[in-house]
Amino acid sequence: MRVLAGQPLYDPTIQQTGGFGFFYYPPPFVLAILPFAWLDPTVASWIWLGLSVAMLVGGIWLLPVRASVRWATLLLAGLSWPVAYALKLGQVGPLLLLLFAIGWRWLDVPARIGAIGAIGAIVKLQPGIVLGWALLTRRWTAVLVGGLLLLAAALVATVAFGGLGIWTDFVTVLRNVSDPITTPHNFTPGAVAFQAGLAPDAAATLQVVSTVLVAAAAVAAAVVLRSDASYLVAVVASQLLSPILWDHYAMLLLLPSAWLLERRKWWAALIPLSTSAVVLVVGAPSAIYPIAFWAALLGVLAVGWRERRAADEPDREQAPSAPPTAVDAPA
Repeated sequence: MRVLAGQPLYDPTIQQTGGFGFFYYPPPFVLAILPFAWLDPTVASWIWLGLSVAMLVGGIWLLPVRASVRWATLLLAGLSWPVAYALKLGQVGPLLLLLFAIGWRWLDVPARIGAIGAIGAIVKLQPGIVLGWALLTRRWTAVLVGGLLLLAAALVATVAFGGLGIWTDFVTVLRNVSDPITTPHNFTPGAVAFQAGLAPDAAATLQVVSTVLVAAAAVAAAVVLRSDASYLVAVVASQLLSPILWDHYAMLLLLPSAWLLERRKWWAALIPLSTSAVVLVVGAPSAIYPIAFWAALLGVLAVGWRERRAADEPDREQAPSAPPTAVDAPA
């Protein structure tokens, strides 16, 4: 509504994220949701809620897993506090889940992967890690398609908002609201440790260590693991690398949980169940969120590595023996 009234999209004076009435997303995304400003606020809210539920269910339906795992994932989503909270707040989590699910289902279609990475980055910067994953896995078409889409979106937004000032305002807002330690209600490892009483410097060190380990895991997975496992490691890493980790971001853990359940790792259901509404009503500690993210990351890494090794075993067993040497050759 501010954009339609000719007012600035961003408020560069804000110093903390989480407040209502502010826009924190990349400039091109506002063009996609601008039609909602023409509607009555109540009508717009109900339409967005309906679309969010449809995106959530559609994303689960598209998962490349058995039907029983899809139903189990839908049940886990129904019990999930992060899912309920994302819907209550009108957040973009359902949209990101749908985008990540599309990418997972069509991993072998580079143009779709590139489009998913670019659209995700337009909605919220973190999903842009998909393009980094595509680069590491040498999906050059995906990188090219994603880069062109991002460039086109940036040019349209720059022209629509009258110049580069929109981007400097966006960068200023990001810089102001990206404190990973002292931001209230943040659930990064460093923020949770700080809230538990750890000194700010020590909490910041813990956050840096976590960030470095997550980045290293994402790179190693892209180089070593099969594409589906490494892709889901990147999905989890996209959230753990964020300086702000809201509790409703945990709805995206439904994706690695479904991947693990497909492999009959039934313990994976505990990952979304750990942040279910029932558990949180009982009084789970805030540390449950970074623990859940790290459990998903390590779970996919471990199972993906075992699958990689199992796939290599037949190759070694079937490899032809070396030709006889001059000493061993028969006369």
